[in-house]
This record gives sequence, C-alpha cells and structure tokens, in this order.
Amino acid sequence: MNIAIVTDSNSGIYPQEAKELGIWVVPMPVNIDGVEYQETVDLERDFFYEKLERGSSVSTSQPAPGVLTELWDTLLEDHDGVIYIPMTSGLSSSWATAAALAEDYDGKVRVPNVKRISVPQFQVVSDAVTLVQRGLTLDEVTRRLEERALECSIYITTTTLEYLKRGGRITPAAAAIGTVLNIKPVLQIQGGKVDAYAKVRGMKQAVEKMFAALDKDLSGRFAGKKVHIFAAYSGDAELGKTWKSVVQSRYPDAEVRCDPLALCICCHTGPCAVGVGCAVYEE
Repeated sequence: MNIAIVTDSNSGIYPQEAKELGIWVVPMPVNIDGVEYQETVDLERDFFYEKLERGSSVSTSQPAPGVLTELWDTLLEDHDGVIYIPMTSGLSSSWATAAALAEDYDGKVRVPNVKRISVPQFQVVSDAVTLVQRGLTLDEVTRRLEERALECSIYITTTTLEYLKRGGRITPAAAAIGTVLNIKPVLQIQGGKVDAYAKVRGMKQAVEKMFAALDKDLSGRFAGKKVHIFAAYSGDAELGKTWKSVVQSRYPDAEVRCDPLALCICCHTGPCAVGVGCAVYEE
C-alpha cells in the first residue's frame, strides 16, 4: 500500500527532517498573551522562552479539525491510506479529536494511540516509516505501533519549581519550601502522562536519579531488546549540546539523539530542563 505518515510537531521533527523521512508534520498551536502561533512555522523557541520567563500567559492547544481533514483529503488523492500519529492522549485531547474525525474516512485514515510525546514520539514515527517500507498494510502498521506503544521511558528534571507552580502541578507553598531546600523534581512519562518519579536535593542528584531510573529500565523490562537512547532539553541550544555529551558519555556504545522538549512540556518545566529516555525500535 502507498501509505502517508503524518505526525505533529510535538515529535520534534522539523520541516527539513520531515522531508528527508518522507512524512508530513502538523504544527501545534501555541497561544502567547492571546496571540496564536504555529510551532515550526512562525514561533521561534527563543521568543517562546522569553515570553515564558517574563510571566506571559502561555498555553498549547491542538490543531484545528479543518487543518487535519484538509491535509488528509489532499494526501488521499495519491495515497491509499494515512496514518496520523499525534501526541499522547494522556496530555491532550488531540488524539481523541483526530480519532473521531478519522471515523468519516471509511478506514483510510488511522490514528493509533501511541501514548508518546517528544523524542519517543519521533521514534514511533520513524518505526512507522520502517514498517511501511517493509510493505505492511494499514491495519498491520497501526496494530504494531499500538502494541509497542509502552516500550519507552523518559525522565525529566527541572532547575526550578516556578513553572510547575504556575501550571498548578504543585502548590505555591510546596514550591516555596522546595526552593529553599533546593529540591529538584524528577518527572517521568510512561504511558502518556507526566507523573512525579522522585524528589531529590540538588541538580547533580536529580541527574543521577534519572540515569539510575533509565539503567533500571534497560536492565529490567527492556533487557535483551534493542533500544535507542535519547536526550532532551528545554531552553538554549548550547544546553542541548552539553547535555547530549553528558548522556553520550554515560552510554558510549549508543547513538544518542538529542531534541528540544515539546513546547507543551516546556510550559510546565520552563527553560533549563533536561531529560533522558529510551525506546525499543524497529530494525
């Protein structure tokens, strides 16, 4: 089958890479002080972080239904089917909206619930490309992606509690006490939701806690499986370079991919967050 693969910009796939992969990327809307921008189109990350740090009202949304259906209609003019891979249903209604829209396409548009975001979402998109190249059908690709949805992990830590407070994930009192005690949260994303994993004192301990958690995953539920190691960050690109080298030195035999965190996560972490993770991949 001639299958088109579409994802959203939460995957970290920018236009040039999308072209190289032969896929399509729907930009995610970001609202800043009442003005809507499109990630990867008219929103620079430096501008996003500047507004975030200045206390602007910043929120993310989902693509308009018309944007999706117009793209699907265009792709179906010369493709047998479309697989749309949006961000996890655990963090947005994007998946539910797209799945409902797909019901009007007589099975030609599939929206697998891959329960991923950021670099693990990139991996599942890459896997979809591989499966299509193998000649699998629309049904087979969709089923395979959903079966392996949970075969990934990501851990994130932040330098400040301010943005978690703003997003209502911790109370102002807890943020104040945590700041005084130099508490750093370690968050995890497994199964699509952002959950608390641990609280430690100091960034060094937070980083070690993330590596220990990932090592446990690699020697436990991913033992014997081929995985890719990921690094992620928010804020300055120089931080990304430094963090990638740290992760690479920890896993010298791996080819580490490093991407900026999805903006819908950055709204809660703020700048200078770092993350590490892994995902099983299709060879």
